[in-house]
Amino acid sequence: MTDRQYIEIHGARENNLKEISLTIPKQKITVFTGVSGSGKSSLVFDTIAAEAQRQLNETFTAFVQGFLPHYGQPDVDRIEHLNAPIIIDQKRVGGGSRSTVGTYTDIAVLLRLLFSRIGQPYAGPAYAFSFNTPQGMCPECEGIGKTVQLDLEKFLDRSKSLNGGAVLHPEFKVGKWLWKTYTFSGLFDNDKPIDQYTADELQALLHGADLRVSFGEFSMQYEGLVERFTRMYLKKDAAAMSERNRGIFEQFTTSQICPLCHGARLNQAALDCRIHGRNIAELSDLEATELIKFLDGFTDPVAVRVASRLAERVQHLVDIGLGYLSLSRETATLSGGESQRVKMIRHLGNSLTDMLYILDEPTVGLHARDVARMNSLLKKLRDKGNTVLVVEHDPDVIAIADHIVDMGPKAGTHGGEVVFEGCYETLKEANTLTGQFLKQHLPIKQKVRQPTGQMTIKNASLHNLKNVTVDIPTGVLTIVTGVAGSGKSTLINDVFLAQHPDALVIDQSRVTVNSRSAPTTYTGIMDDIRKAFARANDVSASLFSFNSEGSCPNCNGLGVVYTDLAFMEGIASTCEICEGKRFKPEVLEYHLRGQTISDVLDMTAEEALAFFTEKKIKAVLQAMNDVGVGYLKLGQPLSTVSGGEGQRLKLATELHKKGSVYVMDEPTTGLHLSDIGLLMGIIDRLVDAKNTVILIEHHLDVIRQADWIIDLGPEGGSAGGEVLFEGPPHALRGCQRSITAQFI
Repeated sequence: MTDRQYIEIHGARENNLKEISLTIPKQKITVFTGVSGSGKSSLVFDTIAAEAQRQLNETFTAFVQGFLPHYGQPDVDRIEHLNAPIIIDQKRVGGGSRSTVGTYTDIAVLLRLLFSRIGQPYAGPAYAFSFNTPQGMCPECEGIGKTVQLDLEKFLDRSKSLNGGAVLHPEFKVGKWLWKTYTFSGLFDNDKPIDQYTADELQALLHGADLRVSFGEFSMQYEGLVERFTRMYLKKDAAAMSERNRGIFEQFTTSQICPLCHGARLNQAALDCRIHGRNIAELSDLEATELIKFLDGFTDPVAVRVASRLAERVQHLVDIGLGYLSLSRETATLSGGESQRVKMIRHLGNSLTDMLYILDEPTVGLHARDVARMNSLLKKLRDKGNTVLVVEHDPDVIAIADHIVDMGPKAGTHGGEVVFEGCYETLKEANTLTGQFLKQHLPIKQKVRQPTGQMTIKNASLHNLKNVTVDIPTGVLTIVTGVAGSGKSTLINDVFLAQHPDALVIDQSRVTVNSRSAPTTYTGIMDDIRKAFARANDVSASLFSFNSEGSCPNCNGLGVVYTDLAFMEGIASTCEICEGKRFKPEVLEYHLRGQTISDVLDMTAEEALAFFTEKKIKAVLQAMNDVGVGYLKLGQPLSTVSGGEGQRLKLATELHKKGSVYVMDEPTTGLHLSDIGLLMGIIDRLVDAKNTVILIEHHLDVIRQADWIIDLGPEGGSAGGEVLFEGPPHALRGCQRSITAQFI
């Protein structure tokens, strides 16, 4: 064997990694395991993937590099024999409202080709069937499928004058530039309420055009409020706006299905062209399983060739457990797990070999039945001659690995080491947390709690739910199960929460992140920490804020200074003035029990729990340790926190609140087997304190611990949406139609 059959890593120190050196076999599946925070992602994504991507990007010209994402050089001595990487992570697929499953996977290209070749009457080449080209899009909605109008009742307070703030949109506020273009135009009495305008005055305000107005040295074309709002906001894709701007935009608009194309997005010529009586929009709306049936049975040689290639690509969707999706489904509506699997489909169709595939927990959101399908796809990638690196907690995926790297021994500062390398059978005998827990399985709970009452969901028919009426018992732990797409999220996150809006929701959406967010600010204890320092030193609490009075003036409290190097990777260097401590030097003269504010923010939640005596602070820190994120530093940027860690931070934040109904969406995401017992302990405490807890979950050990199970199915999409079983876990095994019953 030559060394080139291995990827060699020497001296990796990224985040908590402790000078790691190891070799990873090529053309094999290597699974990286270990507790949350042990350093798996730091090694696989922040070191190996980042360096492979950086080196690949450097093969392009400086001009092209300017358009590519920038990857900094990881903290590692060297990595040798890297392959070109394909990184398939759990970041949700964005792309705005023009991005669908069909466009993102390129399956839509083949469907358009099929219609351009055999569709009748002939409507043009393939691009004439695309809602993203001028030749194919509906002229009314420009290919969005919906039309959005300005809602004047929300936009104007007609009882007020222009000077009194009649225009409610923040960009048209009194004193702003846009407001001045109306008040200085000379066209209106600025103190007259809008509801007293004549018809001509109102027309001029809302729709006036073909006028030039002057004020001071400026002369400009006048635009009515409706025209200006349409140009500034409606002509832009709302999905591509920032969260804040989209929120403002939606406040002042109403949306409706396009009256011309009825949501089909295409022009009439494209919609009139049919194959076997169906147009391209109707086929795009079919679930993948139904579309495959339609594509079978062509006899024309051209049609057979295109349809068989198309069917092969659609079959990938089914194989990966997404047979319930349609090509017209907007990618923005996909979950993290669905997004990751859709990304995989883009790569399954290619014939590239000797690539480096890097995947982040590909089983997230997958039912036990579908994990086997995922495993076969990972094997396919390997058998084509590729190297596959997987960060994963699922024992069924760990079992198919050719090589396993177990990180630990624990999390944060207690992790960052390789504690095991080898095969699955040897790992089961190893004295590591992963090895110990691979042998353990929680039994089915026999003695269940008795409900104190019930909450009824009546006649739920949203999405694929088939007129479902179901009782959710109160005062117990209810787990909603079923294959992906069976209707679990629709039933709980959409229907149940609409009827019970007071429930505390702990889901997997990213915790709010900006460059200054940290666990202390997110959990709300930063104010209490500042007050504790202020009391101890008899000074203002604002001194101890890196967002306010106490921040270092050189880095504005960020601790780092960013230098833009144009087309080269920008550099973030530690601030020379505060040395990364974020505060003015005089602030660091003040101490609380011998520690500065900077020392405290550098503590882990575990260390801080031993340090603080203040009750409110201790309660939150205890909760952070209880949910398994005691290794996070108090001042750590939230941009470095994973989705699973963010969910547990939310849980810690909610734990000390008085809630009666908790809803959690797959709380085991990103959790090591050893942490699941910890999580169940927290959930049991919540239920024992007379709360109602509802989980959407796939993890079999968790399902076995339910007091009550609601199983949906039998399959996903249109083949799901029924309640197959309601009852205690030990009775589920008798349900013949339930796929969950076969695995529990």
